[in-house]
Amino acid sequence: MTLSDLVHIRRLLGWGRILARHGALRGIERDRNTPAPVRRLCRIARLGTVQPKQPDYAGAFRAIGPAAIKLGQTLATRPDIVGDVAARNLLSLQDQLPPVEFSAIRREIEASFEVPLETLFATFDPEPVGAASIAQVHRATTIDGRDVAVKVLRPGVREKFNADIATYEWAAAHLEALGGETRRLRPRMVIANLRRWTLRELDFRREAASASELADVMHAFPGYRVPSIDWDRTNGRVMTLDWVQGVKISDVAALDAAGHDRQDLARRLVLAFLTQAISGGYFHADMHQGNLFVAADSTIVAIDFGIMGRIDRRARQWLAEILYGLTTGNYKRVAEIHFEAQYVPSYHSVDEFATALRAVGEPMRGKPVSELSVGQMLESLFAITRDFDMATQPHLLLLQKTMVMVEGIATQLDPAINMWDTAAPFVRSWIRDELGPEAAIADRLREDGATLLRIPDLVRRIEDRFPAKGGAPEAPPLPDISLMWDKRERSPERGWLGSVVTHAAAAGAGAGIYGLGLASGWWG
Repeated sequence: MTLSDLVHIRRLLGWGRILARHGALRGIERDRNTPAPVRRLCRIARLGTVQPKQPDYAGAFRAIGPAAIKLGQTLATRPDIVGDVAARNLLSLQDQLPPVEFSAIRREIEASFEVPLETLFATFDPEPVGAASIAQVHRATTIDGRDVAVKVLRPGVREKFNADIATYEWAAAHLEALGGETRRLRPRMVIANLRRWTLRELDFRREAASASELADVMHAFPGYRVPSIDWDRTNGRVMTLDWVQGVKISDVAALDAAGHDRQDLARRLVLAFLTQAISGGYFHADMHQGNLFVAADSTIVAIDFGIMGRIDRRARQWLAEILYGLTTGNYKRVAEIHFEAQYVPSYHSVDEFATALRAVGEPMRGKPVSELSVGQMLESLFAITRDFDMATQPHLLLLQKTMVMVEGIATQLDPAINMWDTAAPFVRSWIRDELGPEAAIADRLREDGATLLRIPDLVRRIEDRFPAKGGAPEAPPLPDISLMWDKRERSPERGWLGSVVTHAAAAGAGAGIYGLGLASGWWG
């Protein structure tokens, strides 16, 4: 055991004590899929602690620290890993921490730009308008008079995140090595995605670029806006963007007082998410209540673009067909897509999987989300993944998380909204445009045209790999001759005289070959 191992174990036991004090280890101990070594560690961690009757998973992750908050938000989409009760509790996990002193924020800004704060901003409010695990936001005015929001990275947060995630990786590797159910759930891949998402959040240039790209994706969607980036006042540790004036989308009373149509807002939010995820393949993956505002003209304004999701075109086609199949009851087609995408191993039966999907889909059709939700549907889908050996699909984790967030906000705005009725026309139209006969022909022409254009380069690379023959005839195959001087063992009968004779014969053979070469003109 190395010193690094001891450091990881010490951290895990410390976190385990925090989880135990919040009652968050009972569910892990009682789960029949929990490996025996993990159960033993849980018992050690909770030894001597007083546990509440109702576990508070969100409170435990918040107490552990910033990286744990991000991990908890990720696990909120995985009831197959943490259970239904824990997943619902973790959905309430808000990323809020006490603010850093303004003097530290000033030093961070001035060190990153290498100029005094006053040369960048005419005014800068020392009281933050928001403080989260990674950064905090201040209101300011630029030298040319524009109202802006300035997001500043917390000092030391990168080092803290890297250390904690290294322990997550260590724990996930050991957990997956236990085999069985833990291997199917692919915890190492989950943590790898968490690291990638987090590192992206810690670089504000990436977040600014994400906001700019999302604005391009949504430029034709009415009633949804992304604030503009002030690139002159943005770097890796500081991001400056237009100030958003509006009501938080979670403040229902304020929305009603301002005269906003909450039903329209709910419908538009769902369609905005579908436009991003299915049409654009690039979506805002942190759409909780604190990151969405409603402007005076009822435009939905999004902020905080540290976590973004991306889906390639083929996966978007599968997603659209799955959603449409579930809304229309075409479970056979949904099952076929899961096999085409290789989400389900081929040794299972398509028809059996279609029947399992019917058990999930039929209870939800035609019902309002208040009775049966997307979140419940995802939980039901996760419940059948074990029976059909479906491995975790990390590229869909953000999508699942965002679907649950969008549903929660839409339900708060309009408790009677039917997510499927809202989504079905959009999905149907997209499938007709993207998967219809005209689209299929256009795709084939585009792909075949691109293939034809690559043929000249392919021929050149083949010629480079297999050059043309020269003027000399091809050499015949040569016999495999064992060279005398390569023999490692000398025959005992030869002794020293045999060795001298062998080397002399070799020298003579070499001289003879060289002489034949001169006579035949090979060497000039």
